Amino acid sequence: MFESLKKEIKVVQGEGTKDKVYSNQNEFVDESTAIQELERAKQKLFDVNMWTKIEGFSSEFRLYDANGRRTTTRKPEIGFFIEIILPASTLENWVKITDIREEPNLAEFVVHPSEQPQAQDQEDKVIEHFFIKEASSTFRVMREGKTLHAYEIGKNEGINNHGDEAGDRALLNTLVAEGGWAGVQGLQWDNLTRYLVHLEEMETTD
Repeated sequence: MFESLKKEIKVVQGEGTKDKVYSNQNEFVDESTAIQELERAKQKLFDVNMWTKIEGFSSEFRLYDANGRRTTTRKPEIGFFIEIILPASTLENWVKITDIREEPNLAEFVVHPSEQPQAQDQEDKVIEHFFIKEASSTFRVMREGKTLHAYEIGKNEGINNHGDEAGDRALLNTLVAEGGWAGVQGLQWDNLTRYLVHLEEMETTD
């Protein structure tokens, strides 16, 4: 317990990081059905703007292209940005898409905290996110036999409260990461992963 407390103190002080994984799965009647449902899961994964409308999922997600233009019709690409506004907050948080994979039985994309798109050419870039730029989130759907899996995999989740990259948000980032976000993170990603494997639809139609 003491070691766990020391680690948490380091995280709060911006000297440590955490890794977290959230997931859900859904088993279908046969493999052919699961293959069809994976294609639908891929569409849900890449339609980031629709994440805002997930019931019980109250953060706002807005997709922007590499030039910082809001887009509601295009599929995410490497270099695109996502603006995230947390529940009961007006604080903007930005991530940049750094990797995308799409295979017959898997699709995923990876994001890292970033500056605002319009600030890409500025010398002193401020990371507009409560996590450090080394943090990442991987959003993944995959099929194993008759079962669909969805994941949110968070790595190197350290609080952005040190140095120039935090700008004037250091204290606010700490409060958000250890307060507001800490309280809803599990719920947010549980809702998303349930949505991606169609569990919420089953509950509605039963």
